[in-house]
Amino acid sequence: MQALRPRVSKRAVHGVLLLDKPLGLSSNDALQKAKRLYRAEKAGHTGTLDPLATGLLPLCFGASTKFSQISLDADKTYLATLKLGITTTTADAEGEVLQRRDVAVSRAQMQAACERFTGVIDQVPPMHSALKRDGKALYEYARAGVEVERAARRVTIHRIDIVSRHDDAWTLDVRCSKGTYIRTLAEGIGEALGCGAHLSALRRTGSGPLTLDAAHTLEQLAEMTEDERDAALLAADTLLADWPLVRLDNEDAGRFLSGVRRRLPLADAPNVRVYGPQPKAFLGSGHIAGGELISNRLLSPVEVQGLLQERATA
Repeated sequence: MQALRPRVSKRAVHGVLLLDKPLGLSSNDALQKAKRLYRAEKAGHTGTLDPLATGLLPLCFGASTKFSQISLDADKTYLATLKLGITTTTADAEGEVLQRRDVAVSRAQMQAACERFTGVIDQVPPMHSALKRDGKALYEYARAGVEVERAARRVTIHRIDIVSRHDDAWTLDVRCSKGTYIRTLAEGIGEALGCGAHLSALRRTGSGPLTLDAAHTLEQLAEMTEDERDAALLAADTLLADWPLVRLDNEDAGRFLSGVRRRLPLADAPNVRVYGPQPKAFLGSGHIAGGELISNRLLSPVEVQGLLQERATA
């Protein structure tokens, strides 16, 4: 008879964990492993990172989950390695080889090809993607040998910088808007060069104001004590760090938390992070329109007090 596994007691954990996701692990699997390590009651990630990609995966715990969409919508930065001369069925290293071509590409030619894809472009999502059609992921159709029509999506490539070259493998530093398919970009650059290409490696290094520099691996977290793991968590407002700050007095803070609009002598702004009179009293997010501060996502008064207590003991 199999012994019953001891039941692990869960606890309220609040904050943002910058995880360095390993190769071969899905975003959800990485989330569940981190959630178990923290014994967290509530957790969520901020958008999927393919199993074949490594790097920055911000995870939100407790009250921070209210603001996970902000990181999902943020611009992303990647180190993408393109293998020239080989195209595959999936546009990455997992697929079967479709074609091999000779490669004779100079740095100037690569730079020119990258510039062609910089700015606002339209991308057709790849069949091997998690995008859904009639409730079914596109990769499920692809695995069944069925190709469905996909509408092009408009994305923005802010910059593409050449980092290094090793034989026919080129590593590029790409900053782009959400929803950009880097393997589709790699495939396009390969065709523009006339030799074809696929994405052989991908590492996410940034998401909005967050960077890989402060990230931890699952192995590192597993070796920490619970107090050390808690200390590795960033505050909930980390996700909004590049937004303008609005500070309210006690009366206005209470009204803001109740969802009441407040008229303030401030310029209109699409996104602001809002605080009470105490330096670290984060209340939530909002926007300013017509001189009025309007709430978007709010913490509860209990969550505000809980976060203040956590910061006081950190």
